Amino acid sequence: MKSLFKSAEGKQEILHLYDQKLNELAIAFEYIQVETSFGKTNVIVTGNPSAPPIVLVHGSNGCAPIALETYPNLSKSFRVFAVDVIAQPNKSSETRPSMNDQSYGKWMNEVITKLDIENVTMAGFSFGGLVILKTLEHNESNIKEVYLSAPAYIVNGNPIKALFNVFIPMLRFMRSKKVKFVEAFLKDVFTDRDEFAIKYLSKVFMHFTMDFTQVPVISSNKAKQIKTPITLIAAKNDILFPGEKMLKRASQILPSIKTSLLLKNSKHVQSNNDNMLIEDMILKDLENQQNPNTSVK
Repeated sequence: MKSLFKSAEGKQEILHLYDQKLNELAIAFEYIQVETSFGKTNVIVTGNPSAPPIVLVHGSNGCAPIALETYPNLSKSFRVFAVDVIAQPNKSSETRPSMNDQSYGKWMNEVITKLDIENVTMAGFSFGGLVILKTLEHNESNIKEVYLSAPAYIVNGNPIKALFNVFIPMLRFMRSKKVKFVEAFLKDVFTDRDEFAIKYLSKVFMHFTMDFTQVPVISSNKAKQIKTPITLIAAKNDILFPGEKMLKRASQILPSIKTSLLLKNSKHVQSNNDNMLIEDMILKDLENQQNPNTSVK
C-alpha cells in the first residue's frame, strides 16, 4: 500500500509535532494499538480505569493529542480513549475507507470492541462527527450517547465559499510555502488564532496526501433510524457546515436529538471558551446520570 505521507522525512516532521503536543499536555497516558480489518489503530488512553468510557474523535487532518487538548478535564470523570482516526496524519493505519458507505462505522465499532469497553459515550468534532454518525448507522448497540461539535455529514456549506476561503489558500501555500496562506485559511475556519495549528497544518499540507472527496450528507431514512441520544453543537459562522442550516435539517431528520446549541460567535473550529462550555455539558450530563435524584434549588 502506498503511504499517504509523501516522504519519510515529512512523516517524521508531522509525528514530531504530534509528540510535542502530547508532551505539552503533561498527562499520564498509555498507548494502545488495536488491530482492525482496516489495519492498526492507535489510541491514547488516560483517566481513571474504573470511570465510564468516553471515546474522542478528532477532525480532519488532526490527531488524538488535539482532541485531548480540546477537552482537558474529561479525564477527571471519564476513562478517556482518544483515537487516531485512520488515514489521517497521525499514528494509525493509512488505509483510507470510503465516506460513502459504512466503512468508518465498521472500523470504529471494531476499535470499541477491541478496547473491550461498553456503554460508551462518544464526542467528536467536524470529520469526527461523521465518524460517530457512521458508527451509529453501523451498530449503535454499544453507544450510550454522543456529542457532536460542528459535525460533518449533516449539511454542507456553499462550495464556492469553501473553494475561495479554504481550498485555494491551501493550494497557494502548497505551491509557495508561504505561511501567510495557511494563516488566511485558518482565519476563516478558526475562531481563535492557534499557533500549533499553523505549524501542524503547514506540515500536513506539504507532506500528507489529503482526501479532497466531497463530504456526503446522511440520508433522512438513515438518520431517522438512529436511537442514540445526540447533543448537537453547531457554529453560526461555520463556512464548512453552517450552523443554522445544520440545526434546521437535524431537527427534521434526527429524532434522537436530546439537546442542540448554536454557538453564535463561533467559526468552524470553536474557541477555547466554547470548548469549555461543551466539556461542561458532557460532565454535567454524566453527573446528572450518576446522581439522578439531585435537584438544583
